[in-house]
Amino acid sequence: MRAVVGLGNPGPAYALTRHNLGFWVVDLLRMEGKWHRVLFPWGEVFAAEERLLLKPLTYMNRSGEAVRELLSRYPLKPQDLLLVHDDVDLPVGAVRLRERGGDAGHLGVRSVLGALGTEDLPRLKLGIGPKPEGVDLADYVLSRPLEEELERLRAAAAFAAEIAAAFLEGGYGAALGHYSRGVAAGKGV
Repeated sequence: MRAVVGLGNPGPAYALTRHNLGFWVVDLLRMEGKWHRVLFPWGEVFAAEERLLLKPLTYMNRSGEAVRELLSRYPLKPQDLLLVHDDVDLPVGAVRLRERGGDAGHLGVRSVLGALGTEDLPRLKLGIGPKPEGVDLADYVLSRPLEEELERLRAAAAFAAEIAAAFLEGGYGAALGHYSRGVAAGKGV
């Protein structure tokens, strides 16, 4: 069993913000196949055979609570999860796949790593670019992308959904293979 965890904030006010790219990817995955939705107070879980998707409902900075609950209910280890999230250290539209690592200042990732007690957790990062000079980081990540950024972010989310689908089917190795082929073809760079 494997799961994709998309980080974001629940509710329509946040749906189109930069910080919700993880939710964008989960929503794209849900469009493929038949998923059974299970609603918990801490998150929306979508299940199909041995595959799970999670959208935490705990808000970004407490995402670890939802991930911990997921692992308490399903036979998963941290390495069976793919954490999908935005990243201000990557250019807008860039996609990076990593097998493990720290939080790089992302409070949602920090919450998940703290809840799991390990950095051995595969990540899929979607670049939103650095915050503009004089703009608060929280205001930036919780704002809607500029019109000229939307096409790149949608393409990045679509590529990330392909990688996440490969992860669900074959684990990190399959995801890495799909990522490498996509990057060679000019996607997510």
